[in-house]
Amino acid sequence: MIEALIIIDVQQGMFAFPEMQPYDGEATVARIAGILDRARAAGTPIFFVQHAGEVGHPLEPGTAGFPFHKSLTPLPAETVTEKRHCNAFQETDLESVLRNADIESLVVTGMQSNYCVDTFVRAAKERGFAIRLVSDGHTTFDTPILTAEQIIAHHNHTLEDSFATLVGADDICFSG
Repeated sequence: MIEALIIIDVQQGMFAFPEMQPYDGEATVARIAGILDRARAAGTPIFFVQHAGEVGHPLEPGTAGFPFHKSLTPLPAETVTEKRHCNAFQETDLESVLRNADIESLVVTGMQSNYCVDTFVRAAKERGFAIRLVSDGHTTFDTPILTAEQIIAHHNHTLEDSFATLVGADDICFSG
């Protein structure tokens, strides 16, 4: 079974507001970067998903917020899928790209837990992919109702077993 690493929307615009930072943001990025290093070393296929926001959105193409976080820059051989919706499969070629590469299993990381990560996991499961969600490899922001830490815990709990196998970042290994 060929497994791939998926990194969702970890873009500079997500870190652009001093008054509102993602929960454990830089540490989460560091964990994802460690997973990325291990995937590259093992020759694991790597797929980045990049949100292209509307005009004025923090992730608008051509603005300082659009590029990936400086610690997570794709290499030329790594696939980048640009999306305009929460669902990375909606109006993109991501599914066909994964299928053409014979990918059957996905290790999922990224932002935001309660939007694009959750939606991706559910949509990937619906499409028949096996999923390992990195429990400490996704993050989000506080809302008026819940803290980001509560949101992450909720989504880990909700997605576990029915949609994904939860795995800590330190336990992610790739066979080469």
